[in-house]
Amino acid sequence: MTEPTAKQIQDSKLYQQWGLSDSEYKLICEKILHRLPNYTETGLYSVMWSEHCSYKNSKKVLRKMPNKSDRVLAGPGEDAGILDIGDGQAVVFKAESHNHPSAVEPYQGAATGVGGIIRDIFSMGAQPFALLNSLKFGPLKDGQTKHLVNEVVAGIGGYGNCIGLPTVGGEISFENCYENNPLVNAMCVGLLNKTDFKHGTASGKGNLIVYVGAKTGRDGIHGATFASDEFTDTKNKQRSAVQVGNPFIEKLLMDACVEIIEKHPNWILGIQDMGAAGLVSSTAEMASKADSGLILNLDNVPQRETEMSAYEMMLSESQERMVLCVKPQFKDNVLAFFKNFELDAVVIGQVTGDKQYKIYHRDELVTDIPVRSLTEDVPEYDRPEVEPKRIAQDRDYHFVPKIDSLIDTWQALLKQPNIASKKHFYQTYDSQVKADTLVQPGSDAGVTRIRGTKKAIAMTNDSNSKYVYLDPYVGGQITVMEAARNIVASGAEPIGVTDCLNYGNPENPEVFWELDKSVEGIASACEKINTPVISGNVSLYNEYNDEAIYPSPMIGMVGLIDDVKKVTTIAFKEAGDLIYLLGNTFNDFNGSEIQLQQTGSIKGGLRPLDLNEERLHQDLIRQAINQGLVASCHDLSEGGLAVALSESAFDKQLGFEIETDLTSAQMFSETQSRFLVTVKPEDKTNFENLVLRDFQYLGQVTEDSTFKVTTKDETVSINGKEASNNWKEAIACLMK
Repeated sequence: MTEPTAKQIQDSKLYQQWGLSDSEYKLICEKILHRLPNYTETGLYSVMWSEHCSYKNSKKVLRKMPNKSDRVLAGPGEDAGILDIGDGQAVVFKAESHNHPSAVEPYQGAATGVGGIIRDIFSMGAQPFALLNSLKFGPLKDGQTKHLVNEVVAGIGGYGNCIGLPTVGGEISFENCYENNPLVNAMCVGLLNKTDFKHGTASGKGNLIVYVGAKTGRDGIHGATFASDEFTDTKNKQRSAVQVGNPFIEKLLMDACVEIIEKHPNWILGIQDMGAAGLVSSTAEMASKADSGLILNLDNVPQRETEMSAYEMMLSESQERMVLCVKPQFKDNVLAFFKNFELDAVVIGQVTGDKQYKIYHRDELVTDIPVRSLTEDVPEYDRPEVEPKRIAQDRDYHFVPKIDSLIDTWQALLKQPNIASKKHFYQTYDSQVKADTLVQPGSDAGVTRIRGTKKAIAMTNDSNSKYVYLDPYVGGQITVMEAARNIVASGAEPIGVTDCLNYGNPENPEVFWELDKSVEGIASACEKINTPVISGNVSLYNEYNDEAIYPSPMIGMVGLIDDVKKVTTIAFKEAGDLIYLLGNTFNDFNGSEIQLQQTGSIKGGLRPLDLNEERLHQDLIRQAINQGLVASCHDLSEGGLAVALSESAFDKQLGFEIETDLTSAQMFSETQSRFLVTVKPEDKTNFENLVLRDFQYLGQVTEDSTFKVTTKDETVSINGKEASNNWKEAIACLMK
């Protein structure tokens, strides 16, 4: 193929197909280059100026997030965030979306999402030790959706299991709005000795740029542009933009990078993953951060396909590749080191002092542009925002469920796909490889021990997009606080957050308003509990035929447990334990699972969240766990008290006998700031004296698996084994 000339690109407006607007192209020509960019240069700007790489539509909003605390060692701008956990150690974590690729090629889209997030962790010098994921699909009603779900789950499991990392937590939900635009958010957590931390920079004139890992092919070209575009009936089949993963090469790459940073830190000045926008983003960002220039020679790039152009090599998102900045005197050591791991490692360029980004291919200079024009000169947009009409129209609507039979409603709710057990999916994942997992999927948070210490890390990710759709500000707060309650209920102190912000087209004022308001809510909640947002990503343009998904921020949260003896799970432990509800219950049914079950849709406003009460209840639970007063703990979320009681009883096939002044309907209320706690009889007085307020004694755990419930309205006896079967088998039945 003969590449179009710069003039032909201008005349045909080819740049528009790559996501550059007329005004952006004009800015590049007239203000930055003072000439027309050639084919390769236009391609570089198109991917680096895409929303996926530049955040040009979301930077203004992201600045509202808190990102500082006493623990923060590295925050936004690095491949991943780092928090100090004492004893010379740090926890490293990040979440990333792979939504569009997973919609088109679900297995590879999900697998390469996992691979990319793992590289973000070990590029910081950290050893990855756990994976989580947050998945959203359409209803399980047709073969296409079921195939999509199976392939995404298989891709996540296939990659993580092959590389030897446990998947310890996550969530899956099903709503109509994700039918043609699923969300696949992956999170990875790693451990770092603080002295091993490496920045992603390319500094020092004359230092070398080394390419390490798999060969470059034609997969994933324009992946970043693809991720910054909407789907339509005619525009969603861009399979060439989806990457192809090889977890076995990634395992070698991970082990090699962690070892070279740990054992030979003086050889390497900087390291970065080749993720979105591949070779151009990694090298340009490293040079930009160091305020330096680069010369790259693409003839040295290992290639697995013939006759690749400069454009193709620079924009390829082939997986399992890293870029290193290396001191010249250690070049031979570095190349030999990676050769021992059977990995390609070659010098492809060097750092310069002229701040230009120069690329040579077949002895021809094919790119000569200012480095920072790719990263710093991107226009930043302040989009108009408008509150959606539905918000004002429905603000005063209050749904109240009709309970003809508490037993039937209870059993039916446990079958709801958003509530039912997800074991059918997560049994695909190895959750115990490396043998450090203390709490596996199915509890409030995954927990992993830190070897050689008494400490452990708790991890969760949460996204309740129904709430955010009804009230973005309150919904954003709820998303953070639900994650925090999961961490606290596990015995940990929440210490930091990563996020994936999944929304529709930001050029739609209603969508931008949802993004802005939900981030304000997230920020206010994070500030209240001192959990800085230290990493994450934004995924916009999640639309199909102009219909946007629900605003869907995902919060990944990490907590620190100072002694593994404090690890707490949701499971009732033994008969005779006392059951308490901490927190007040109101008629909070808007956006609830019972509203969805009884009406097929959601509507209405949300009650403001009392952040002080939320913080108080979290602190009380932490104190009670620290004092050894808690046998089990479970936060209340989807399905309310009825579901929390059921899930706590299922693990050991126990039952309970409770009496409450709540109405039968309020058993399904989703009021926030609540925990279900069991306490041994001998700890009753100490627990009640500690909590003092906002708690209700409900009853006792029983030996037989019967749920005896007395509400304000009635007394019923629910068959716990039948409830457990309904909950366990619902997903498997739907997937048949």
